[in-house]
Amino acid sequence: MQLPRPSWKLAFFGLVFAEAAVVLALEGYVFGKFQYNINSKISSEQRKSSNTVAIPTYLALFIFAEVFHLGMTFDALRMKNTIQVIGLCIFNTALLVYAGIQYEQIKTAVDYLSSWHLDGDMENYVLSGSAWGEMRATLIAIICVIGVIGFAMFYVCYKLYIDFGWSIYKQIGADIEMKHRYLAYQIFMTLLKFDAFFFLGFTVQFCVIILNRKDVEFGLTIAVIPCTVVALFLTMIAIRNEIKSATALVFVVFLAGMAYFMFKLIRMYQPSQVSKYVAARKSLTTFAVITLFLLLVSEINMVFCARNFNKGLKPYIASQSSIRRLWTRSSSDSGEAEKLEGEDSMGGNSPSSPGYRRRFSLD
Repeated sequence: MQLPRPSWKLAFFGLVFAEAAVVLALEGYVFGKFQYNINSKISSEQRKSSNTVAIPTYLALFIFAEVFHLGMTFDALRMKNTIQVIGLCIFNTALLVYAGIQYEQIKTAVDYLSSWHLDGDMENYVLSGSAWGEMRATLIAIICVIGVIGFAMFYVCYKLYIDFGWSIYKQIGADIEMKHRYLAYQIFMTLLKFDAFFFLGFTVQFCVIILNRKDVEFGLTIAVIPCTVVALFLTMIAIRNEIKSATALVFVVFLAGMAYFMFKLIRMYQPSQVSKYVAARKSLTTFAVITLFLLLVSEINMVFCARNFNKGLKPYIASQSSIRRLWTRSSSDSGEAEKLEGEDSMGGNSPSSPGYRRRFSLD
């Protein structure tokens, strides 16, 4: 099956958009059903102690993931970033895994809340017993939608890999070493974006589900969010502008980030903390492990990027629209060449023409 090149881009974006639209609608339905089945007589204290806030947090995080997925897809197709397109297919697989985790965690939470009595009322429960029956089919449908569209995404990704690879070849040329340098840069920039998502996903769950607003750790964790965003932005600037001192500083920050997530991961499974993390341990563990892996791979790739400093790559990545700028330059160069050839064929640069000039003369 052969489609015009723009059609593969539209097909990939269409798949991601369709998945986002369907999943957002289904997640909204699950959220509505959950809120509808919560007993209206529940107190704010019991709402917090019974972790009824956990399920809305999972659903909101999934919605954020789909919006992030859609935005990253648009960015990847606009920049013709092959690595980011491949990363999005892997990210979609991670969403499939998380959808399975979501199914299990929501079932556990619903069973728990359906057996929890209201304070001072032994005849009524926090959550209606029919809630799970109304949400189960929808949660299964979410898994199926992500799985089916994920397979189609991998096929279209292969087609885009061929298309984008040819475009980069025309823009950068046949220099193998330069292409390897550009590949390392693309991988690192893509990793930074996914680092940001998984870090924010972990932090939001940790703050909303686990921590109490009166805890000192709550304020410290919230303060880490803007600091992390600034650090990632500075990392992008350091690598893009080949600033060695800033890159070294960022490398140390990434090491500190890995230590932070290792501490959180170990603490979740300490006997004294087990009850505190029951509501979100599987989800937090998944996000912590993925973030640790991404930080490790980012640091390794950062070393490769630093080794490529001052080797001619900087002009290609001077701005966010480097690929488009190079494509425009390539098109204008080819246009000028065609124009010169046209002038030659029309006699505008023939030896008999008044404006003739020998191109290879000594002057």
